[in-house]
Amino acid sequence: MKMMEEEVVIVGAGIAGLATAVALQRLGIRALILEKSPGLRATGAALTLSPNAWFALDALGVAQKLSSLYTPLKTGFVTDVGTGATQAVSYAATGATGFRAGPRPVHRKTLLEALADELPIGAIRFSSNINAIETQSPDGSPIPIIHLSDGTVIKSKILIGCDGVHSVVARSLGLGAPVDSGRSAVRGLAVFPDGHGLKEEVRQFLDVGIRAAFVPLNDKEAYWFLACKSSPKGEMMERDPELLQREVLENYAKDFPEIYKDMVRHSDLSTLTWAPLMFRYPWDIVFGYLRKGSITVAGDAMHPMTPDLGQGGCAALEDAVVLGRHIGNSLIKNGGLFLGAVAQDLDGYVQERKWRVSWIVAGSYFSGWIQQAGSNWWMKFLRAIFYKFLITKIIRIADYDCGKLPKVSFSSELGNSKKIE
Repeated sequence: MKMMEEEVVIVGAGIAGLATAVALQRLGIRALILEKSPGLRATGAALTLSPNAWFALDALGVAQKLSSLYTPLKTGFVTDVGTGATQAVSYAATGATGFRAGPRPVHRKTLLEALADELPIGAIRFSSNINAIETQSPDGSPIPIIHLSDGTVIKSKILIGCDGVHSVVARSLGLGAPVDSGRSAVRGLAVFPDGHGLKEEVRQFLDVGIRAAFVPLNDKEAYWFLACKSSPKGEMMERDPELLQREVLENYAKDFPEIYKDMVRHSDLSTLTWAPLMFRYPWDIVFGYLRKGSITVAGDAMHPMTPDLGQGGCAALEDAVVLGRHIGNSLIKNGGLFLGAVAQDLDGYVQERKWRVSWIVAGSYFSGWIQQAGSNWWMKFLRAIFYKFLITKIIRIADYDCGKLPKVSFSSELGNSKKIE
């Protein structure tokens, strides 16, 4: 059995985990990331980052190298497949310039690599599977202890679960399991070697029980997705990308315009994924156990949500900065990371985040429900009201600045050499 001691352990090398490690790195705190996969995961192909995500990336010091690669979106179009009616949606900036210039679509792999490049060699321990998490309190302050499947035991002052929807850390806190929304989503990356010739705008399509869209990433690639009621073929399609592509073309999108089906036909099959859309009830976030001692959660481990507002990755980046800010303030205030003080500051992080993310989860679910719930007259009426009056108000949830990281003028090693016992 190998024993290790770490200042901070982060479980999961996704967006939340890598961003949190970068935030702590900026404060002079080295975090060890435990990732169960053998390498960085790029599931999902791409995502759209709204202004709130760019403010967070700016605080982390990585915004510029990403924003220079991707152009802000200004306009979107929503088409009713049944009637052919199309409505424009503006993504133009409502406030100051800069990162409020509109959302940008980003390759997920590029985002993960940009964050990972900011970390020192050895910060990520791949192929690390957790068997158990326990706490010991020799002097009244709970110490997180992580048991890995290879026999390694790690003691840490802080444990942060960024391990996704089915989080091991969330379960150890006593959080209830996320619930199935009853919908699933297929995502993919379309590649056009000779260029697609599309404008930089979102094209969305609505049919009975189906919502789909595509958005160009650059001159030759476009990200597309389709959300629908869950299918009994889901598990088979998840394992067979050719079957998944065929099912979308011949079943779900058979009545869609050719421009959308052309996206599906040009898919890089290695990027195709099918997954159920899970979320955590907002009241479970508000009243649930998001912290126990110096253990807490971030990203999908805290607030899994449906993708209908495109805020999953954005909220995870916000989490990283806010969590880093509270840990940094504890470091400055106490001259080091001490268990009792850190626990109190993590509670401040939880209090700051739980209300905001619970509203985002609720808004995402409501947005998906109203766009896909049915085709009777009153649902059509509600949908028209939603696109005419509500969607612009909901989009403004992205016009949010999570703040900056504190400036730390000394190493976290100072005043922090006490051994974990």
